[in-house]
Parts: sequence; structure tokens; C-alpha cells
Amino acid sequence: MTVAVPRTLSLGRLSVDVPVVLAPMAGVTTRAFRTLCRSYGAGLYVSEMVTARALVEGNAKTVAMASFGPDEPVRSVQLSSVDPDVMGRAVRRLVGEIGVDHIDLNFGCPAAKVTRQGAGAALPVHRRLYRAIVRAAVGAAGAVPVTVKLRIGLDGGHTTYLESGRIAEEEGVAAVTLHARTAEQLYSGAADWAAIAALKAAVTTVPVLGNGDLWEAGDALAMVTATGCDGVVVGRGCLGRPWLFRDLAAAFRGEDVPGPPDLGEILGMMRTHVGLLCEEFGEDLGVRQFRKHTGWYLTGFPVGATVRRALAEASTSEEVDRLLDGLDPGLPFPAEALRLPRGHTNGPRPVPVPPGWLAAADDPAPPAGGDLLVSGG
Repeated sequence: MTVAVPRTLSLGRLSVDVPVVLAPMAGVTTRAFRTLCRSYGAGLYVSEMVTARALVEGNAKTVAMASFGPDEPVRSVQLSSVDPDVMGRAVRRLVGEIGVDHIDLNFGCPAAKVTRQGAGAALPVHRRLYRAIVRAAVGAAGAVPVTVKLRIGLDGGHTTYLESGRIAEEEGVAAVTLHARTAEQLYSGAADWAAIAALKAAVTTVPVLGNGDLWEAGDALAMVTATGCDGVVVGRGCLGRPWLFRDLAAAFRGEDVPGPPDLGEILGMMRTHVGLLCEEFGEDLGVRQFRKHTGWYLTGFPVGATVRRALAEASTSEEVDRLLDGLDPGLPFPAEALRLPRGHTNGPRPVPVPPGWLAAADDPAPPAGGDLLVSGG
């Protein structure tokens, strides 16, 4: 069977020019990074995950994370909660006060501090509670599209994605995304694209998006061909490579994909990125936020351990600029670095969940103390 490559993505009333979504990543998908990525191509650019209770309680860090620049054409935020009432209140605030255009619900985060509270990838195990949270979000959002992001399940013995996908569809979400790994896998091993195909077969009335092991534009087309999914969600593949969105836009439009940039062009991206972070967070915090990106940008380039260490310890944008000035802008992009993983590679690891969590799958009550009061990584 031939699978047609989608050219656009429709999420309720929201139309995305190419079927590409930036995955929320803690400490990464700040307004600065979203702005930089958006400069390379169309797509849907989602904020870091924020917790619903922290937003409802007015936590300053969370409110800042849920803010958007005047140049952001679509305000998209990811939200997490273990309580339907709190979720509904948070969604009403996002829609009524902040004016968001899209809300993604996180049921896929594998971080221990999240699953230990019964949130993220642990929550779909409690199918009745999961349904109530999705229902509360969709009801409170009104015409604003709500999507959900899932993992295959907690582990190979507790897979939940097919039931969770169907429940979300029944409750009126605009799309379902699957990161094709279990929470136990974290980011290890290969993503199971066959699970995306199975979800696409089970969820038939709304788009199904695939996530996992998308390092180059060709991977996205291969995922669509292999699974029939309606679009892709890109996470680690764009770390240090915001130009990937340019490549993805070209691929989905049937155009030639440009070659990778040389180091000179990447140095320009790095300067832009640190500048945007300093505008968003101030000089001190902005540079500290930028440090983790330097290794991703320079993956594979023969720049030396001394420079890498100095960039990872830089304290001012002037220092960053001076260190970048010392690099050779003519260095070509190393071909072997195209598929080198960036970001998390850890796993597998047992998934911590609340006591008795697996034995009480039909309990609709929110776990006590499950909503974190602070957002972020």
C-alpha cells in the first residue's frame, strides 16, 4: 500500500503549514529556542511542560514558562496534571487569560520525579482518572484544540497506548502523539515505529503523530511511509540543529533537502541563540541556559576539549563570542555526526510509581500530592 505524504496538519481549527511539531523538552524549548527553530521553517512549536497546579497557584517560574513572545504566531503549551479539577482550571486560565491557541497534555514524561507522583507516563495506567483529566481539559478548552502525548506504556508488561489513544479520541482531542518507547526504556534502544502504525489503525478520526528516532528529514518521511502517521514530532534530533526544521519543511513539500551547514553558519546560530536567551532571561541566566546547547551544536566538529570545556563554563555572552571567534568557520559539517544522538541517551530503568499504583488501575481518585508545584526540568 502506498502512503501519501501529508503536506499540512489540521488540529481542530488550527492549521499547521507542514506536519511537523517541536516536542516539548524541559530546559530546552524556551521562547528563545522556539524563535530560533521557527526562523528555519514552518511547524508547530510547543513550550516546555508546565504543571497545572503550579499555573493555577500562580507560581512565577511557571507563569513565565507559559508566556509567549509577540512574534509567536501560535501559542502552544504543554500541560501536566493528575487532577481533573486542577487541569480544568489551568486550561481555563491558559485560554481565557493567556490566550493560547493549542494545549498538549503530557502523558508520556518518563522522568522519575514525575512518574513517582503518578503523572506523565504513569497516569494512563489509571484509565478512569486519565479519561476524566482528558475530558476536563477538552471541556475547558472550548474551541482551542487539545492534543495528548503518550508513550507505549510503563514497560513491556504494562502497555497502555492503544486504550489511551482510543479514550482520548472518544473525549474529543484533536490529535494523539506517540513516542514509540516505554517509560522504562527512557531514551535507549530503537523506537518501535510498529506501535505508531498500530495506534494509527486504532485511532481513525483524528491525526496520529509519531515521535522517536527522527535525526534527519528522511527519517520523517520514512516514519510516515512505515506507519501511515499524519505528522511527526521532533525532539532530540533538533538539539544543536535548529535547521532541521528547514530540512523537514523541504522534505514534506517534496523539495530537495539542503545540505548541512558548515561551522560558520552554525556559529551564527549559536550567537543568535545566546542573544535570544539573554533577552529572555537576562545575561547571567541566559548564558547559563546556553551552556548545555554548546556541546550539541559542536557535536562531531574537531574543536578540542579545551574549547568545549570553556564554553560549558562561560559566564558572559562576551566570553561565548570570544570563544566562538577562535573556531574555524570553514569547517564542513562532519557527515558522521548527522545521526549521532544528542540529549538524553539513558535507560532502561525501572519506573517509580506511587505505592499500589499498578494494583489500583480503576481507581478514579487523583493521587495525593501528585501535582508538582513547580514546572521544568
